[in-house]
Amino acid sequence: MRLAVVLIACALPLGACNKGPQVNEKDASVAEVAKKVRESAGDQSFVRPGLWESKVTIEQFDIPGMPPEMAQRMKTMMAENQEHGFENCLTPEDVKRPKEDFFAGKNNSCRYEHFTMGGGKIDAAMHCGGKRGETQVMQMAGTYSPDSYQMQTSMKVDGGAEREGAMAMTMRIEAQRVGECKPGQS
Repeated sequence: MRLAVVLIACALPLGACNKGPQVNEKDASVAEVAKKVRESAGDQSFVRPGLWESKVTIEQFDIPGMPPEMAQRMKTMMAENQEHGFENCLTPEDVKRPKEDFFAGKNNSCRYEHFTMGGGKIDAAMHCGGKRGETQVMQMAGTYSPDSYQMQTSMKVDGGAEREGAMAMTMRIEAQRVGECKPGQS
């Protein structure tokens, strides 16, 4: 789930007005995509820095083989937590020069199948592998502007040969800039 939130957050520094730069990469590492995003931005910001409010809505959450009562408890707990959005502060540096780990956390095994951003739209698919054979596949598609974005995402996790369990989740993220950051917030 943490990887999903980090990947979704990448939409914030990628927002641009419809006349802005374009990025179109295939079979690219996270570092390569981050570099292309930085280069395409030049001296301009893709979104406005400031305080952003986001709301994540889990639309589907499946863990095959999980006992039904445990699955229902997880769904209930997640539904209760969806009622609250979260805020984060984007500094001018965040929006001008996103760092590589902003896109996929500290996971160096991630690679974009494709990453397209431009004209107010973003579309990406990323694959990540782990040391124990687990894999994650994440897809994102949405729209953005300097002051808001909406994103549909799906994530599938396969536990690998040594670990049981798979998971599939789809979610919707909606965010908007709500003002300036408070002193000391970053």
